[in-house]
Amino acid sequence: MISSAQQTALDHVEANRRNLSVWTRTIFDFGETAWREYRSSAWYVERLKAEGFSVEEGSGGMPTAFCAHWSNGFGPTIGMYAEYDAVPGNCQDAATVKRPRPGLSEHAGGHTDPHSALGMAGLGGLLATKAAMERHGIGGTLRFTGEPAEKVRGSKPIHAAKGYYDGLAAMLSFHPFYMLPLCNTARWDTHCGAAWSMIYRFVCDEPQRWLQAGAGGTPIPQSHSAVRAPGANDALMTMYMSSKALRDSMLPHQGGWSLSEAILTAGQATADNLPAGIAEIQYMLRVPTVAMAEQATAMLDRNAAAAAAMTGCRFERHWVCKSRPGLANHIMANTVFEALSQVGPPRWDERAIAIAREIQTNDVGRTSDAPFLPECERLITPQEAEAILRRDLPPSQTHSTSDDYTDMCWHAPTARFYVARPALRHVEGTLPSAWAMNALGGIPETIDPTVLCAAKTLALSALRLLEDDATREVAMDEFVRRTGGGIGGSEWIAPLCDYDPPIHFRWPEYVETARGRDWWIPTVSN
Repeated sequence: MISSAQQTALDHVEANRRNLSVWTRTIFDFGETAWREYRSSAWYVERLKAEGFSVEEGSGGMPTAFCAHWSNGFGPTIGMYAEYDAVPGNCQDAATVKRPRPGLSEHAGGHTDPHSALGMAGLGGLLATKAAMERHGIGGTLRFTGEPAEKVRGSKPIHAAKGYYDGLAAMLSFHPFYMLPLCNTARWDTHCGAAWSMIYRFVCDEPQRWLQAGAGGTPIPQSHSAVRAPGANDALMTMYMSSKALRDSMLPHQGGWSLSEAILTAGQATADNLPAGIAEIQYMLRVPTVAMAEQATAMLDRNAAAAAAMTGCRFERHWVCKSRPGLANHIMANTVFEALSQVGPPRWDERAIAIAREIQTNDVGRTSDAPFLPECERLITPQEAEAILRRDLPPSQTHSTSDDYTDMCWHAPTARFYVARPALRHVEGTLPSAWAMNALGGIPETIDPTVLCAAKTLALSALRLLEDDATREVAMDEFVRRTGGGIGGSEWIAPLCDYDPPIHFRWPEYVETARGRDWWIPTVSN
């Protein structure tokens, strides 16, 4: 049964579908990456202020984060949020052919999941909830956080540690689907696991002392012959190769985990007869438990110390993130799935189908009458999705994959749900290319159904929690039970963030020069 306030919210989303479409494309075209989402965050801040929200900019010491509030008097506080970071090396225009956005190369940032749709669905649901609260006199407060750098699990552990999720009656977390069976459903028991990320910085301070490392060695003269010293690049490569070689020995083979790396800085690109003075490598651990993260980190620390000692360098470890594994809440999952069922799955019209067929033709040379995955237009209950998800997991594994929404789970009853993004089915054994998926996330005809469905689901869920004291109370009772007493309880995991926001590193970004705005790796003209 949809309440009159919920119907007002649904009508609000429909009335603003054109705005939501244009706004989604705006963030998509910004394509800004982790910790450098300056235009995207500024856009949200300006929009929220125009809608009557009070906004704290730079929340948690993160320049591209924010925290917005709007209150309609006494009542519970409901949390929603936006993500808006893109991914380096995925610059794709909103077009049916493979091409970067105008003036850029494919090496620039681009939305993959896409967070442009995630954030705009959050904003659409927020504004629809606000409109219904105003019209129907519903008391309460809406909190909307801007969450940068999700791709490196950046902001939410910091926001959590600094109290930005405290005092919430409930948190609603939406993400476009990225894996089956988690499509048009909510997570049940198996939530995302922990994600820890760190940067190892190798510094070659005194290359002239390299030969003194051995007994009787003499210093290298203070001249360009210092290049005899290995330097920071050699330290980085030693770290890279040793960690690759030992990867399979860091943790048990059971329990679904991964370790990936990215080189941020390598030697300042010097070609003079000098050793590299600084080099940085980032690691990302995705593991089911905090204990596994601690064990793997200890091994990476040991590798870094050995690499530094072997090359006459010193090393530093800087945290990027330390996120906790997720916490289930069945009442919240049922509440959101009921709202999603009332809205129905996204539907794609003939215009969207024609666009998808054109992309298939340009991508793999073939097409199909029904180009989208059939699962994109079906609902699956949280319990059914859980059963399918568990088929490939050992019984002892309680968490799978990673995302930093998990840090919100420990501060309020949280629902995590997924709405289908447009995804192409395989045509006669072919696989869709990454560019094709990225393009579908930017073309209004194909991505708008995702945004509208998620915005409506968020609004219906938020209003249910605001209007129905019983649902809100039993969700909190479950939260208290699962944490062994609520915040600070016997089963509660405290925030792990004990570091400053890692904003000062050489994160990929756009730069302004006399040549105009470009990616930090300059676009080369053909």
